[in-house]
Amino acid sequence: MSRHVKVIRLAVFMAMLMTAVGASTAMASAADFPATPPAPGPAPKLSVPTPSTQTLANGLQVISVRRAGLPLVTAQLVLHGGGEMDPPQLAGLADLTANLLSKGAAGKTAPQIAAAVEALGGSLSAAAGWDQSAVGVTVTTPKLPQALGLLAEVARQPDFSAAELKRAQAQAIDDLRLSLSRPTALASLAVGRSVFGDGAYGHSRSGTPASIARIRRNDVQHLHDALYRPDNAILILTGDVTPEQAQQLAQNSFGDWRKPAAPLPPRPVGMAASHVPAILLIDQHGAGQAGVVVAHAAPPRNDADYYVGIVANAVLGGSYSARLNEEIRIKRGLSYGASSRLQALGDAGMWLAAAQTKNPSAPQVVELVLGEFKQLGSARVSADELAARKATLIGSYGNSLETTAGLAEQVGELAIHGVKLEQIGKYIEQVQAVTPKQIEKYAAKHLDADGSKVVVVGDAAQFGAAIHQAHPHAVLLESSALDLDSTSLQPAAAASKIIAR
Repeated sequence: MSRHVKVIRLAVFMAMLMTAVGASTAMASAADFPATPPAPGPAPKLSVPTPSTQTLANGLQVISVRRAGLPLVTAQLVLHGGGEMDPPQLAGLADLTANLLSKGAAGKTAPQIAAAVEALGGSLSAAAGWDQSAVGVTVTTPKLPQALGLLAEVARQPDFSAAELKRAQAQAIDDLRLSLSRPTALASLAVGRSVFGDGAYGHSRSGTPASIARIRRNDVQHLHDALYRPDNAILILTGDVTPEQAQQLAQNSFGDWRKPAAPLPPRPVGMAASHVPAILLIDQHGAGQAGVVVAHAAPPRNDADYYVGIVANAVLGGSYSARLNEEIRIKRGLSYGASSRLQALGDAGMWLAAAQTKNPSAPQVVELVLGEFKQLGSARVSADELAARKATLIGSYGNSLETTAGLAEQVGELAIHGVKLEQIGKYIEQVQAVTPKQIEKYAAKHLDADGSKVVVVGDAAQFGAAIHQAHPHAVLLESSALDLDSTSLQPAAAASKIIAR
């Protein structure tokens, strides 16, 4: 059979197939498709062993969670202290310090460390967040002793070479400049200072271009010496490892890690007085869009009503179908997405809602977000809406525990914030127990209008007058004149410019 004949037959067959598909589609009517999505099914049962806890003689806490059946283990060394430990004018120091751990340690260069991890078939990561810094590795069970040895070298003996520090600084500054050119990113940084004020959580955890440039090697070394010590550390092992094996492996790799004679550094207060206006407009002249961020202070992670808070946030803006996205994107088409998150930290927290929109529609988005915050504390959530949002939370939590790395991260969050470790297996029942009345009461307490902090970044010529009309106390600052390392976001000699249009 010639190639030409084959092509013709194939074309005829495809035409017949498409005709049949079209006919079957035409026979289906709208009645064959449900008008509403199916109701959420019953919540799955979660079976997570209670983590086992041990402590070495040098003060290192060892936590393990066994998950047999797959020869894989995640080892994560978590240190108490992260971005909140950055000294004044050195925002981003903890993050930079963590990033440098794998860039040279114990005589090994960055490429050699990368090659060693690759030879183990694993992956190594290091980062600093709020309240914690962490370095971790995931490998198959037979490779765990070697991986822990490498992890110990990276965490305990980093080189902090001048060349690697300079390279890391240059990359961080480039990333920050790109990020802060985006309206919503700049608005989020500003609103953090507005909520947390002079407190340790008020500055940018990633730093600013100016603060990163100020960091010197001795700053990095000093922070490492202060935080990376056994009596300030937790070694978390999740996966195919028993508590007995975990203790022995920890002893082999970290047992000779000496506890310094100096006391641990004091923990700074997370939230303090704010010098940022409650309604702040930042003019990025010529910006194509505006970033709208609304925030409130929130309770810390160990608050008794934490689960009420995360369910309330799920209703407000924790998913695509939540209220903020429904009102701002789906109903009105004002943004590609609007969302919220509850950031519960060591001794404080923050609710943050954000949306990016066209400059002229920024005033409308501000009022919509404020209205949704208010409604959450003044009206009961319906049973159907609450069930759907709970299902989203439970599904996301289940997904986070599917990997050994995700399990280690969840255990680490509990341990760092002093929450009982058995809570890892009680998430579903705690979420399911939240009632509409509890959400209304919680929101009324924590999301009152007087506590709202609003930041809008964009081309202020297109929205400034309208926002000022609705909120006469709004303050306008030029983005080019901001001092991102100042607690007021302004240079000491600068004065606020009130919109008077």
